[in-house]
Amino acid sequence: MRTLVVDDEKNIRRTMAMALESMDHDAVCVASGAEAFKELKNSVFDIVFLDLKLHQESGLDVLEEILRLAPRAAVVIVTAFASIETAVEAMRRGAFDYLPKPCTPDQVRQLIGRIERTKRLENRVVELESQLRAESPEVDLTTEAPAMQAVIDMAFKAANSDATVLILGESGTGKSVLARGMHARSPRKGRAFITVSCPSLSRELLESELFGHVKGSFTGALADTQGKVAAADGGTLLLDEIGDLPLEIQSKLLRLLQEREYERVGEVHPRRANVRVISATNGDLPQAVREGRFREDLYYRLNVITLRLPPLRERLQDLERIAKRHLDFFAHRAGKPLSGFSAEALETMRSYNWPGNLRELRNLIERAVILGGGNEIGAEDFAEINQLGSEFRVGGRVTLEELENEHMRRVIANSRTIDEAAAILGVDPATLYRRKKRL
Repeated sequence: MRTLVVDDEKNIRRTMAMALESMDHDAVCVASGAEAFKELKNSVFDIVFLDLKLHQESGLDVLEEILRLAPRAAVVIVTAFASIETAVEAMRRGAFDYLPKPCTPDQVRQLIGRIERTKRLENRVVELESQLRAESPEVDLTTEAPAMQAVIDMAFKAANSDATVLILGESGTGKSVLARGMHARSPRKGRAFITVSCPSLSRELLESELFGHVKGSFTGALADTQGKVAAADGGTLLLDEIGDLPLEIQSKLLRLLQEREYERVGEVHPRRANVRVISATNGDLPQAVREGRFREDLYYRLNVITLRLPPLRERLQDLERIAKRHLDFFAHRAGKPLSGFSAEALETMRSYNWPGNLRELRNLIERAVILGGGNEIGAEDFAEINQLGSEFRVGGRVTLEELENEHMRRVIANSRTIDEAAAILGVDPATLYRRKKRL
């Protein structure tokens, strides 16, 4: 833990620092509120030990500014004038707890233990909320496909560093799953893993969700919010579909990556952030840079380590195992004793192109489990695959628009870039990009 000791007595600062360092915590010591504010603007601290009586300053007044600069820090009031009144007032203003002077190393150790447990629980709650929204079976990153294994090996090597990582791949290939796996194998695994979906909100709401806002900064801002960057402090922040990040926010993200600083909406004071950023996209960022939709300097800052996930059709060695894992998960949830897949069902899955990749596989198996009536999943339970095979062909009972849209989807799914797909289809890349976005 990183700790900041604010006390005007030199001997107490030295004694507290020795006690904290003997417990393997980092300690920075200052003698005044002004020095504390300077440290908090330049560094991130987990705990602040604050003397209640500083020369000409009230520790309670300094407390409010500390909490404004470091809302996630646990502030402990240390006072020789211990009383129920001062303790209640300090905690009413936001202090985590208080210690009487003189305090013993054992008292400090016990208090730090409670702070550590509280912070772990807070981070765990945030992470569980993120996992519940995903509502997916247990993450499995084992593979028998050489191309996928090469990506996983590189990802796990990169996990031990704080380098920014850019994960590329078609929609549904498991980019967020890989990012979570990297976090779980990193030194930050005990802290939060937070996901921000860049296309999900308007520019104003996305900026607020990412960086937080202060009360009254815009209509509907009824209270201060810390934002996802602050929630991920010490952990990992995944920016999903980074290619859809508005240009106005791209400059603020670049500042966060380069200087580890950001500002909440409606706030002029910069805040420090200790986050590891992983970004993911199914788009063509170099093309977006050429078209002026994505900052070139941000692209190079994100593209320190690039991982390109292969689509499901290029890792069919894993298809049956992944399908069985989904089957077991959904069968258990539905209370159905399904044993597996028929030979025909397996052949149907192997011969399908899977334009939606792992996400499409998951959805089709969930549907088959819910609607199927036998002891195993048969080819007849994959109605959507069978329908696509019979209807979406020349002469099938579909409109020209439906046939054209499906053909376009499959060409894009089988192409490395939008430019390549546009060349195959014989259309302008910008036209194809607009059609893709509309669909």
